[in-house]
Amino acid sequence: MGAEAESHLRPLRPEDFEAVVEIDRRLTGRTRRVFFQKRLEAALADGGGFIAVASEDAEGRLIGFSIARVQSGEFGDDRHVAVIDVIAVDPDSRKHGQGTLLLEEITRYARKRGIDELRTQVDWGEGGLIEFFGASGFVLAPSQVLERATARNL
Repeated sequence: MGAEAESHLRPLRPEDFEAVVEIDRRLTGRTRRVFFQKRLEAALADGGGFIAVASEDAEGRLIGFSIARVQSGEFGDDRHVAVIDVIAVDPDSRKHGQGTLLLEEITRYARKRGIDELRTQVDWGEGGLIEFFGASGFVLAPSQVLERATARNL
């Protein structure tokens, strides 16, 4: 029996916070406690502005999660889009379809809300994540992300 059959998808809950931080730490090598505290609080307080899903194993242990923000009107675009801020699967549960299940659930919630586009950003060095999103139908967007250090004077 595959991991997909042994897992259960559900909304992300406040009590998932520590497991969320730990999964992210295991994946990134650093702790982003403050980021996830703010993001999870915002997602739970504003259900219409976020889509937050979790995957748990047969024992009820969190093995993956995803959080997307619902946006409209940014940069003159009047369409509603869901921007995936994070999608993460515990390293011990990877390569068993959990990321795909989470992405499918984000997509299902987005469709229910009349959202017809998902967006995300991926660091160029994250080849596995780029491959995952590419295999899931994501393509390069026509817009580009620009950045500039604030320490630089104009």
